[in-house]
Amino acid sequence: MTAPESTSPPPLALSALDRSGEERLVPGLLDDLRTDAATRVLVIAGDLAPLSAPDALRWVAPSDVPAGAEWGFLGRGPDGTALLAAAFAAQDEELFPAPSGWGALRAVGGLLSAGDGSAFVEALSLGRWLVDAPYCPACGTRTVLGDAGWSRRCPSCSRQHFPRTDPAVIVAITSADDPDALLLGSNALWAAQRFSCFAGFVEAGESLEAAVRREVFEESGITVGAVTYHGSQAWPYPRSLMVGFLAEAREDSAARADGDEIAAVRWFRRAEIGRALAGEGDIVLPGRASIAHRLISDWYAERA
Repeated sequence: MTAPESTSPPPLALSALDRSGEERLVPGLLDDLRTDAATRVLVIAGDLAPLSAPDALRWVAPSDVPAGAEWGFLGRGPDGTALLAAAFAAQDEELFPAPSGWGALRAVGGLLSAGDGSAFVEALSLGRWLVDAPYCPACGTRTVLGDAGWSRRCPSCSRQHFPRTDPAVIVAITSADDPDALLLGSNALWAAQRFSCFAGFVEAGESLEAAVRREVFEESGITVGAVTYHGSQAWPYPRSLMVGFLAEAREDSAARADGDEIAAVRWFRRAEIGRALAGEGDIVLPGRASIAHRLISDWYAERA
């Protein structure tokens, strides 16, 4: 059995690019960079990006981007190269050939380098907003792009709009009595053998800690005691910031599925988790790109 990596930030939590926020204010920045052959562009179609290898993005020159994209400035790479996103709605066919095809963030994010991973999650988060929110939500007027893709201004009511980020908690539940037990749940929309952590959006006026306690109780029937922050990462499905926690159950026997969103809950032994992380057995755990995978693998590694 291969033990997971030691505790470290989730793969999509690493910031390997200089977002160069002040540069966004430079007038005509996008137009200038789109005419510069040295600029590199990450094309996004729906939630897919082109791959030069199974573990590497394919960056292209601005002149290679098909017409009709929504453009945004991602920042600067380690060597100072300007990086742009060119976003499209989901396509029936690939926009152009890529050596290793096109991959979704949730599928390939855990394989990418820190630079490619942080660029992909930034480009997808910004690109979805550029594609999906062109109109003012207050009056319905088509907005005007500003700040190199990071804001929109309404010419009718003068409101300014920015990309949204919705906080969500994601929780792995530990036992107060058994250090080798972890509670996971199976969503009603998943195959029966797929299990993950419990998650939900933070409600208006609610703290992260309160959201953890509410979501865990609603989905699993568990009242939790100690709540420990573990890390966070962006997850643009559709525009979440996933905030990860470990929470300790007060009473293991209270575990039960809500029967609506969660079809099954189950206490797993540490050895079972280890086999599943190694790809053995019937249980399917979250992919490596997700913070859920990191929560589970870090819990396992503590006593592996």
